[in-house]
Order: sequence, then C-alpha cells, then structure tokens
Amino acid sequence: MTYEIKNYIKGQFVNPQDGETVENINPATGKVIGTIPVSKSTDVQQAVTAAKEAFKTWRKTSPQERFKIMNKIADLIESKLDDLALAETTDNGKPLKLSKRVDIPRASDNFRFFATGIMHFASESHTMEDKAINYTIRQPIGVVGCISPWNLPLYLFTWKIAPALAAGNCVVAKPSEVTPVTAFLLSQICDEAGLPAGVLNIVHGDGAHCGSEIVKHPDIKAISFTGSTRAGAHIASVAAPMFKKLSLELGGKNPTIVFADCDWDKMMKTIVHSSFANQGQICLCGSRILVEKTVYEKFKNEFVERSSKLRMGDPLADDTQQGAVVSKLHFDKVLACIALAKEEGGDILLGGESVKLEGDNKDGLFIAPTIIEGLGPNCRTNQEEIFGPVVTIQTFETEEEALQLANATDYGLACSLWTQNISRATHMANQIESGIVWINCWLLRDLRTPFGGMKNSGVGREGGWNALDFFTEPKNVCVQI
Repeated sequence: MTYEIKNYIKGQFVNPQDGETVENINPATGKVIGTIPVSKSTDVQQAVTAAKEAFKTWRKTSPQERFKIMNKIADLIESKLDDLALAETTDNGKPLKLSKRVDIPRASDNFRFFATGIMHFASESHTMEDKAINYTIRQPIGVVGCISPWNLPLYLFTWKIAPALAAGNCVVAKPSEVTPVTAFLLSQICDEAGLPAGVLNIVHGDGAHCGSEIVKHPDIKAISFTGSTRAGAHIASVAAPMFKKLSLELGGKNPTIVFADCDWDKMMKTIVHSSFANQGQICLCGSRILVEKTVYEKFKNEFVERSSKLRMGDPLADDTQQGAVVSKLHFDKVLACIALAKEEGGDILLGGESVKLEGDNKDGLFIAPTIIEGLGPNCRTNQEEIFGPVVTIQTFETEEEALQLANATDYGLACSLWTQNISRATHMANQIESGIVWINCWLLRDLRTPFGGMKNSGVGREGGWNALDFFTEPKNVCVQI
C-alpha cells in the first residue's frame, strides 16, 4: 500500500504550495510507502486563514450539532478499523493486533467521548446574597494548534483534536512527519462526515518548517503539544512570551515499584507488558524497575525468562509481540543509549542489540527487548528518556528508599506500584512525584480523569473537563440585583 499524502485545508486536499515532499518509509521493511508534504509558512498561513473564517460559524454551532458530526466521525473510524489499523502498523512498525486492539478504537472513543461531553459541559453561578449574581461563560478560544507525536499516531492526534472541536474551536493540526498516514486518512473521514470546511485543517511537515510556524503564528491562540521535553521547552520559549495557552505533555522516566507482598503472577505478566509494549515507545512505559531486595533475584530471573519469550517479527503476523522501532534516527538513538549503559558499567541481562529478520523484514529496524542491571540512580541511563525497548532494574530495602529512587529524576509522568498493603500503597502514592500512579495495574485509563505530568514531564492536564477547560476561556458576568 502506498499513500500520496496531501494537506487538508479549507475542506480541500492540497499539495504544499512549493511542491516539496519527502519519502515515507515503512520501518519494518525499509520500503517507501508514499510521500509526505513538507509544509512551510505559506501552507500554515493558508490553514490559519481557513480556520479563522470557519470559526465565525463553528463557534455558533450548537453542542448538539457538533455532537452529531463528531459522533459520525467516531462511527466512520470504527467502520474503517481494518484499513486504519493496517495503515498505522505499516507507518509505525507496531504489531497489527496492537493497532486493532488499542490505537484505532481509542481514536474513535476520543471523538465519541468529547462529542458527548460537550453536551454536559456546565459552568458555575455565584450569588452575592441580595446584591448580585455572577455567572461564568466558557467560550471557545478561536484558532488552536495541535501537534502530536509518532508513537500513538491517531490515538494521540484525536486526543487533542476532539476536545478542541467539541468546545467550538477551529484547529490547525500537525501530525508527526514520521507517521502521517492515519492523520491523512482522518482528514478523509472528517470530509465524509460533513465537518464544515476549515474547522479542521491538517498540515504535514517537520517541526522546523511546519510545527514552528504553528507555534509562533499570532492568530493561533493556544498550543497543545505532545512530544519530547526538549521540544516542549522550545515551544514554551516561543509561545509563553506571546501569552498563548499551553498544554505540554512531555517525556517520562517512569518507575515501577515491586514489593515482595504483591500478586506475583499478575505483576510479572503486567510488567513485561509495561516495559516493552509498542517496543517501549509509550511515554507511560515503566523504564526503571525498582524491586524489593528480598525478591530481587527471583524477579530478575523470571523477568528475563518471560521477556526472552516475546515474539519479535513481522508486525503483520498474528503472533508478533514486538515490531520495529519507528525510524532509522530513533533506531540509532536507542542503540546509542544501550552503548552508553555499557560504558556506565551496566550489565546487559537480555538483548542489547539489533535483530535481523528474514524475508520482507530483512531491512527492518528491530531491537531486542533489553534489560540492564548494575546502574545507580544518578547515571545518564537512569536519568534520560530512552523511549525504546530498554529497562533497568534496581533494588531497594525500605519504603523510604523506594520513594527516594522513584523520585530521583527530573521527570514525573507516571508510576506503577505493586503491593497488597493498601496503607503502604496510599502513603506512597501521596509521596510519589508523578501525575499518574497506578496501584497493581498499568495503563488502566478512564477518559474522565486528568492526564499529565509533573516536573519536566509537562505543563497542564488533558482529559475530561480538563481538556474542555483548556480549550475554552472563562468569562465572569456580574449582574447587580
């Protein structure tokens, strides 16, 4: 399958104005699967102009009418599950069954959740005894920019676009240039669903030429970004002086804490998944595993054994559990991080190398699940985000030491904690510097709850009312009695 991707601006599918494109590569085969526009300032300006014009009408569209259109988009995503999942896997390298089970269904859920949510979105009123009544109006911001990453392409793209549209904004969106296909297919779905022209505009390109133009455009009033902390810091440096609203969901170096009294079988099964799902390319993956010393050797041996049985292969095969990493650039970065771990004195218990497959996947970008021990909390391997199939394991003896190790990083996105002691779990959850704490589970998500991180893991929260609050401006109206 090949895709000649085009921008979606003012309801039209258009090439970049200067005609420049780059090749799109399937990371599992190394083969070209299409072309991607290299959009620049003129393309972004065209999208902003279209969005500004559409906002005049879309902001006045009733929540019920927005619901109907967005719900139809959700229906169409569901009806095209197989095609979208195949496109996601071909573009990203992840196993097809993962795309079918998680990525595409979640994209549909995002549209349906916020389509429904906007009809229940309410504001407050406050009575000043017999003097006045204050009531709050929440109004759409206007034109907003949504920039999403490559690891969960359609999943996270819709996570931003859906609440922005539901709240009455018009959107200029940029998917990752590494994985653009499902965003392009979404534009076709929105067109089919009858979304008015200019309400959603999708421009394709890299961060330097396209993303930066979105961030600095004076008519784009808010930026929702998911990606690296480095990129987030740059976006903040540009957008904050312009007083744009900012939602930044950034990196993580997430701890997984294992106590001896946990449900052992459930814990082992889940931690293999939380370490290596999507080749470790999920911001919520637990990359630092902290194990109570009394069960460390047992954990280490079983964890290595179970992880060694993960089936790496063609992402299209039904039994594949580990696919390709997303790009050659990322492939080289992950291998460099493994080399650094060795230099720092880490002992590679499993993996630590690239894997060559046969047949159509002989040129694919595959890295074996990698487990490293013997490194302290302050080394670069335990401080810097790798974002690949690489985890470290460390020991602790007390709750206090476990907390110290868990918090010994500049990141604070997620943590998973395994213990049957509910008092311990509650105490530690309160002390862990993390936006999300899972107790005896991982990646169990309720779309109503706030999502985001502390410290270098981001600014603001997504999800539920938090997202609709972000994409609206509150206005207080005071009426004297």
